[in-house]
Amino acid sequence: MQYNFDQVVLQFDADQQMGLYIILAFIMFGVALRIRIEDFKTLFLNPKGVWVGLLSQFLLLPLCTFLVVSQLQPSPSLALGMFLVAACPGGNISNFMTTHAKADIPLSVTLTACSSALSVVLTPLNFVVYASLYPPTQELLQSISINGNEVLKLQGLMLVLPLVVGMAFSKYQADLSQRMARVLHPLSLAIFILLVAGAFWNNSALFMNYFQVFFYWVLIHNAMALVSGYGLGKVLGLTPQSCRTIALETGIQNSGLGLVIVFAFFQGLGGMAMITGWWGIWHIISGLSVATYFRLRPIEP
Repeated sequence: MQYNFDQVVLQFDADQQMGLYIILAFIMFGVALRIRIEDFKTLFLNPKGVWVGLLSQFLLLPLCTFLVVSQLQPSPSLALGMFLVAACPGGNISNFMTTHAKADIPLSVTLTACSSALSVVLTPLNFVVYASLYPPTQELLQSISINGNEVLKLQGLMLVLPLVVGMAFSKYQADLSQRMARVLHPLSLAIFILLVAGAFWNNSALFMNYFQVFFYWVLIHNAMALVSGYGLGKVLGLTPQSCRTIALETGIQNSGLGLVIVFAFFQGLGGMAMITGWWGIWHIISGLSVATYFRLRPIEP
């Protein structure tokens, strides 16, 4: 059986959606437990790396995504999924990947915190701008009602609030927060993966039918993100260690936030959900592979 990406809707009930909201907030809280106010000194002592990382995530990746979509012209709902993923902040597992790669950990931590906070404004802005510039997605976007205030509120509750609470808890309960982080972060991430896997399972016919299509789109898109992040750092004269960090920060996107937006505001639109959901699995594989490659190729002093 064949499906039209722009017509099919994935099944993801209200309980699953609520579970996704809660887990995403817990993941962000777990990340924040490892963040210290002192980590933000990086922003003042070495602001170049932070600004390059933010430019890579919120300017270069969305722009490159638009150029690729305009050239290769995927199905409109697939293109919407690509625009959405490109507009999301860095994923929460990027800190682990950076540590594994022996790259710039303070830069990674600072970028995770800054991009998550800025995403409240920049994620919906980038998504709407680029989706409106590409005619097929503009037409699809106009047929869907999106409440901008609700998007901001949802992101604030799932990203900014847990970030602030986690950092405050870390400041006043440093030892306890470190012990909690060792449990919360991997546990919440594992539950998130199970939720995504459950969404795949409940819609297995759709995923099996079109897997070879959205798999290649995510493969191309994710590779472009990793390469563009590293390349921008290289061009702008960052250290090899910082370039590696920005590659991982750009290539690992917060697909959990993307899934929340897909199911909350796009009613589980097939192409969007498939791109966003598979990205959430694939960036773990690609990120770990790239981080291992970096780890095995030490930077010469």
